Amino acid sequence: MAELHHECGIAAIYKYAAGDSTRYISEKQQLAASRLIPRVLLDIQNRGQLAAGMTVYRPKQKRLLTTHKDVGTVTEVFHLNHPEPAEKLLSSLEGVAAIGHVRYATCGKDDPSYAQPFEREHIEKRKWFAFGFNGQLANYLSLRQEILSQDDFHLARETDTEILMHLISQEISAQPEGCDLIEMMKNLSGRLDGAYNIVFLNAMGQMMVARDPLGFRPLVYADQGGMFAAASESVALSNLGFDDDHIHDLPPGCAVLIENGSVRVERFAESPRRSHCFFEWIYFANVASTMDERSVYLARKRLGEELARQELVTCDADSIVVPVPDTAKAAADAMAFELGIPCLEGLFRNRYVGRTFIEGADRIGKAQRKYTPLRHVLEGKRVFLVEDSIVRSTTLRVLIKQLYERGGAKEVHVRVACPPIIAPCYYGIDISQTSELFAPKFLKGDELNPEYERAMAKDLDATTLRYLSVDTVSRAIGIERGELCQACIDTSYPTPAGEHLYQLDIGRPADACQAADGLRPLERALVDSVR
Repeated sequence: MAELHHECGIAAIYKYAAGDSTRYISEKQQLAASRLIPRVLLDIQNRGQLAAGMTVYRPKQKRLLTTHKDVGTVTEVFHLNHPEPAEKLLSSLEGVAAIGHVRYATCGKDDPSYAQPFEREHIEKRKWFAFGFNGQLANYLSLRQEILSQDDFHLARETDTEILMHLISQEISAQPEGCDLIEMMKNLSGRLDGAYNIVFLNAMGQMMVARDPLGFRPLVYADQGGMFAAASESVALSNLGFDDDHIHDLPPGCAVLIENGSVRVERFAESPRRSHCFFEWIYFANVASTMDERSVYLARKRLGEELARQELVTCDADSIVVPVPDTAKAAADAMAFELGIPCLEGLFRNRYVGRTFIEGADRIGKAQRKYTPLRHVLEGKRVFLVEDSIVRSTTLRVLIKQLYERGGAKEVHVRVACPPIIAPCYYGIDISQTSELFAPKFLKGDELNPEYERAMAKDLDATTLRYLSVDTVSRAIGIERGELCQACIDTSYPTPAGEHLYQLDIGRPADACQAADGLRPLERALVDSVR
C-alpha cells in the first residue's frame, strides 16, 4: 500500500580469501568488494528510499573505516546516473569489506545524521566500529530513559539506532581485551526487546551479521569462492551471481562472523519461538525473493487464490480484475485466473514521481499524482480492485474515486489480499496508532463479518469490499500461525514491550498492563514519539 513504509534494509560484503567468487563479479570488484554495495542496495531499495550509505574497511589506509552516506535514493547518494562522479566516489571507497544500508523512518527524514551506517571513531581499533540496523526496539523508550538518567550521558537523536550504538560501545568497552562479538550479542539480546538485524564492521577487520532471536525480519547470506555477502533479501545475492545452494537464511538468534580469514555461524541466543513478520510476504519484500525458504511470489499467488475462493459477486463479460500497482499484481493475476476473467492494468503508476519535494505534501494529492486510471480499460466495467492491504484508507479512497470519475468504471469491488489491520506495529513497520487505522473504527473489537464489510464499502464509496481471514495468511505463506508475527491483524504481540505499548495505545492504564520487569510506565506523549 502506498501509505505503508518499511524501516530499513541492510547489506554486507567481504572478500576474505582468494578464489573465484561468482560469474557476475569482476576481478576488479573482487579486489575492491566495497564496489558491490551500491549494486546490492539497489536490489533492496524497496525497503527504504529516504537515505542510503556504506562503511568501508581499508586496512592499508590511515583511515581504517570510511563512511559515505546521505539522504536520497541509492542512485542519488552514489551518483549512479553520472559515471564520472560515481567512479570517483567508488574509487575513494575501495576496500575488501563493507556494510551498507537503505533507510525509511518517520523522524529525521532530511537529516543526514540519521542516515546509516552509524560510525563511532576511537583511538583503539577494537572500539572503532560502524553498524547498520534493520528493525525497531519496542523497549526503546525504557532504554533511552535508562541512558539519560546518568548525568554524563547525552543522546543527540530521537532514534533507537543511537541507543544501540551506545549499548554496543558499552559492551565492547567492558571486555578486557579484543572484541568478542558473540559475547557482545549475548549480552545485548538480554536487554533488547523487538526486531534487530545488524551488520557490523570494525577497524580490526571483523565483520558480523546478526538476526534477532525471533527472526522478525529476513536476513540471508552467501559464502562462495572466498567472497561473503549478506542482505535483507535473497534477490540481491542471486543477482550478484551466488549459486542458489550457497544462499542461506540466517537462523534467528544467530550471527555470521568473518575474522582471521574465515567464516563461521554461531548462536548467541536461544530462539524459543519464531515471529516472522507476515507482511514481508504480503507487501514489503521483492516478489523475486525467498525468505525463510518461502517464495514471496507463491505466497502472494496463493492469497489471490484465496480471494477467488471466497468470491460471491457473479462475474460476467464486463468483469475485470485490476491490481493496485505493484505489490498486488501476483494476487490479482491468481484471482483472475481462478475466476476465469481478465486481469488488466487499469491503473498506471508513475514511477518517476520519486523522492521530490512533493513527498511531504498531503496524501490525497500524492495519490492523485502517483496513479493514473486508464479509461479505455475501465469504462463500463465491473472492476475487482485488488489491494494488498488497507491501512488508513486515504490512498484507496482516491483510487476508487478516480476509477469512477476518470476511468468510467460501472462498479468497483474492493478485494484485499490481507486481513484487516487493527493494531500498530512496534517492530519496524510504519503502521500508525489504532486511532488512525481504517478497520478498527468499524470492527470496534469484534470479529470481521459481512455487515462490517458492507459498512466499510459504503464509507469508501465502493460497490462491495471483502477481506481475507486471518487463517488464510499462514496457509498462503506456508508457516504455522504461531511462527508468524501477526500482531497488527490479531493484536497478539510476541514480546513484552510490544504488548505493553499496545495496551497504552488503546488506553489501558499503565499500571494495569505492565508487561516486562523494569519497564517503566510511559506517558502517552512518549508512546506517540516512538512512531
